[in-house]
Amino acid sequence: MRNIGPAISMGLILGLAGIAIGYGIFGKISGEYVDLEVIFSLDKSFFKKAVHSLAGIDEMRSKILWCGAGGAALGVFFGLFPGRR
Repeated sequence: MRNIGPAISMGLILGLAGIAIGYGIFGKISGEYVDLEVIFSLDKSFFKKAVHSLAGIDEMRSKILWCGAGGAALGVFFGLFPGRR
């Protein structure tokens, strides 16, 4: 059985790197970066949801999280199969 510790570590590291890269690429509106608190807040009010939807925050959040998920998947793969780098 494989040791999954390195896979989890690499998954977390590359997942965070993916989120950072995704924020760098997709975290701008009108040339300025959106505050991380705005992107990752989980507001339940209808008004804030509507504003985030109209401003494109929801789509931005999805793209950033997909970058993080891709990085985490690569990290797990590289952690499980270290000879394939």
